[in-house]
Amino acid sequence: MADLVPQGVVIEQGPEDWQIVQRDRRGFGVLRLAGRWYSATPGCVEVRLAEEDTSAPVSPSLDWQRVDTRADGTWATDLVDIPGGGLYRLETRFNPEGNVAGEWSMRGDMRHHLGVGELWVIAGQSNSAGYGRGVVYDPPELGLHLLRNNEHWALATHPLNESTDTCHPVNREGANPAHAPYLQFARVLRRALGVPVGLVQTALGGSPLSQWDPAEGDAGLYRNMIHCVGLAGGSVRGVVWYQGESDSSPELGTTYAARFSRAVAAWREAMGLPELAVITVQLNRVTAPQPEGADLGWSLVREAQRQVARRLAGVAVVPALDLPLSDQIHTSPAGNLILGERMAQAALAVAYGQPRWWRAPEIAAARRAGDGLWLELTFDHVQSRLDTLEPARHPFRVEEAGGVLPVAEVAYPGGAVVRLRLARPLAGPACVHAAWGADPAPLPLDMERLMPILGFHGVPIE
Repeated sequence: MADLVPQGVVIEQGPEDWQIVQRDRRGFGVLRLAGRWYSATPGCVEVRLAEEDTSAPVSPSLDWQRVDTRADGTWATDLVDIPGGGLYRLETRFNPEGNVAGEWSMRGDMRHHLGVGELWVIAGQSNSAGYGRGVVYDPPELGLHLLRNNEHWALATHPLNESTDTCHPVNREGANPAHAPYLQFARVLRRALGVPVGLVQTALGGSPLSQWDPAEGDAGLYRNMIHCVGLAGGSVRGVVWYQGESDSSPELGTTYAARFSRAVAAWREAMGLPELAVITVQLNRVTAPQPEGADLGWSLVREAQRQVARRLAGVAVVPALDLPLSDQIHTSPAGNLILGERMAQAALAVAYGQPRWWRAPEIAAARRAGDGLWLELTFDHVQSRLDTLEPARHPFRVEEAGGVLPVAEVAYPGGAVVRLRLARPLAGPACVHAAWGADPAPLPLDMERLMPILGFHGVPIE
């Protein structure tokens, strides 16, 4: 087919179909537009933004308006104060001089299914890339869009990190990914905030923290993330992060908190977003055989994830240890739906200031009690009462200088307290852990919410 001769208005710079633009703190977005015009007679380029479903202008100020139309055949304008919402349609036309029938002006390019809302970056390793296998109802939805690895926007559908026509070899998966938590995450945000949500996928299965921290070397995934944020317009609201399995050795686990804090600071600086929200996940279990020392490493990483969220403003952590797996390490689709909900509730609180009961119960203190054979653990963020669904097993471990001291009994007296009866009184300084190892026993739950406690490591016993 012969090439068409250019006619009317051509958009060369601006959004593409399905793109979501990050709104500012006032709730408005900006579209920066430029291109060329082709006409045998002089005139002006006009643009407008319309509701996709009604064709009505988004606002009077965004109805047809003349823009900077230059004699060299170029044009440019910024559409400002675009209210959060959508989906919108961008229209252009060329209006010749003397034309009084504006609706019959010369044609112009259009862009469809645009939104002004909230952008979130997906980062981390395989549980962020999405490896949940199995059937679950988690459909695509207008207003939930994705910047895919081919660097084009589309309706968000699983698998989010598939690599068809990828422009990013650095995060191309070796196998086809499957289900991730983040379509559900975006769905919950959209319903709570009333605006479209865009996802920017940058995760890679098996990736260590060093690939996301520019202080540790090449950090190709960090560079790719910053590149993708630029493609999305340069501003996002936050990062959803699930990573740590590849850093679960004792050596790396010991330094994980400091290294992750440094990585978050680097992301915020590179994006120019000092308040960038980061929603993290405390590691789920792995049931595959692990090398020597891995139990300590997994415990250290979980504790680091808990501590960073306590110390670093704008960082939140949610639990995953109660969620089902679809293989020996990847959260199942059913588990991902729960996880996406938890992460969204945390984001609504941390990034948007909404009152949400999102926090998991977290250890506040561990004290000797009674005749010296009992320890009393108290927890913050308990809505109802702590209890267990599997009383024959517990996840607690007590250590003193001489080694591990067996826990003979665990009692749940109600409220925010758990009591541990020891095999004998403590002989000196000691500490307590919960969720020890790669595959710990089930955790106590805040029963009203079925929310597990956060695992912890090395909490001193007073």
